[in-house]
Amino acid sequence: MYIEDLKFSLWADFIERDYLENEFKELIEKKIVNGATSNPAIFKNAILSSPAYKQQLSSLDATLSAKEKYEAVAIFDIQKAADVLEPLYKKGDDGYVSIEVDPFLCDDAVATVAEGKRLFKAIERKNVMIKVPATDAGYIAMEELIAVGIPVNATLIFKKEQALSCATAFTRGITKAGKSVDSVISIFVSRIDRAIDAILQEKGLPTALTGIYNTALIYEAIEALKVPRCRALFASTGVKDDSLPPYYYVEQLLAYNTVNTAPIATIKAFDKDAKKDKALPISIEVIESHFKNIQAAGINLDEVLNKQIEDGLEAFKDAFKEILEAL
Repeated sequence: MYIEDLKFSLWADFIERDYLENEFKELIEKKIVNGATSNPAIFKNAILSSPAYKQQLSSLDATLSAKEKYEAVAIFDIQKAADVLEPLYKKGDDGYVSIEVDPFLCDDAVATVAEGKRLFKAIERKNVMIKVPATDAGYIAMEELIAVGIPVNATLIFKKEQALSCATAFTRGITKAGKSVDSVISIFVSRIDRAIDAILQEKGLPTALTGIYNTALIYEAIEALKVPRCRALFASTGVKDDSLPPYYYVEQLLAYNTVNTAPIATIKAFDKDAKKDKALPISIEVIESHFKNIQAAGINLDEVLNKQIEDGLEAFKDAFKEILEAL
């Protein structure tokens, strides 16, 4: 744990081969991070820009499909990250790394389950979470993966209804498994503010708060359900607005029994300069007042959140497509 009293964990939202061999190990030794996450966009940037992958790619069988090549590279990195994190996992200090299923399967429950099982088996590490997008098909897949004992990272959550559906799926899966299984519900934060802050600023309303307040409400809903070994994970916590400190979203969302996954620069800034005080829960009156102001400004927040879900899925699909085209 980064903060033991809060049961607060800090995971690195980054995967790259040279980094795993060097800086990642240093961050773990210094007790700054105790887990890692990946997604198609992260792998795209790593595989297509880092020379560390050229040797493995050149040695792969030329008859392999682009997706098989991608998986060979991704599985190698996830195995390496899992091995580095294994001592933490063995002592119960998280030690998880996540890998996402093919985003083009987001509406196919059967295919998502099959791919999740296949990836978990191929990686052969207990401290791996399979990331599944929070779609109708995704909820079915989450239940089935938990039911066979595979840890799940439910991703791309922007709405409370999504989080509750994930929690329900986990509960059903645990019932089938006859035992609890580790899981996280990944709530995306800063993208909401980037979508509407320009309008709020024009109206003279406070900015950089909507994502935090939305996340705070979802966190409370998850905690209230008390799903065994399930935690809220706060994602998309990097800052794009230079007027904010780089650790802003991590600091403002410090809460009991949570994980925050952030870019390396954000993590370092948080560790060095941020306050480490509990920030959640936030008064419901404060949140409701802000949401009323948003509505009065002519913004339909529900439509904004639905758009973010759609855009998030498309972004992961685009990244995955770019990887396959390059390979």
